[in-house]
Amino acid sequence: MIKMRLNLRKVATIAICLVSSATMFAQSNTTDEGVVINGVKWATRNVDAPGTFAEKPESAGKFYQWNRKKAWNATGTVVNWDNSRPTGMKWTKTNDPCPAGWRVPTIDEIKTLLDINKVSSQWMILNGVNGRKFTDKDTGYSIFLPAVGERDFSRDGALRDEGLHGNYWSRNPNELVDELAYSLDCDRNFADTHSSFYREGLSVRPVAEKK
Repeated sequence: MIKMRLNLRKVATIAICLVSSATMFAQSNTTDEGVVINGVKWATRNVDAPGTFAEKPESAGKFYQWNRKKAWNATGTVVNWDNSRPTGMKWTKTNDPCPAGWRVPTIDEIKTLLDINKVSSQWMILNGVNGRKFTDKDTGYSIFLPAVGERDFSRDGALRDEGLHGNYWSRNPNELVDELAYSLDCDRNFADTHSSFYREGLSVRPVAEKK
């Protein structure tokens, strides 16, 4: 009887530990400490499913079309790719897939990463994943943007440039060309602003909402 009580107590302790671990994991997928680089607070991980972060800084997360909240896998093939034209004059809060307290960045916020006087960037490999690291020259804080590639709307969402490019949405459309929105394009040679078709699937790296 005494031995059985001890075993039951041990089982209960293990169960409590498992529940606690599951809770911590859930919190880690919806919260992020973030780092400030050149005056903008960036999340350290990509958006995964709507309202969640990817597991690690080098994890791909999910792809999104501009101003849409539907997540697409960043690996393998996809079916029923949505080739209809997204609408809107900016990425609306209703369609923002970022976790609470975060949002899709503006193109001006993306440009702060490209200020070579205040931010350095380098192509690197983090835990076997290609990508570009951006570092605040004053503080040393940095973020890593994995080169996830993108999904090509002209080929029914086929994956392209994985491991070669990282392409990240801004919330701003291109004012001069219809069906294009601004993005950040990174590869081993450079990082710069870019314009991508609304219907393409790109990564999202959030910034903190301003209070």
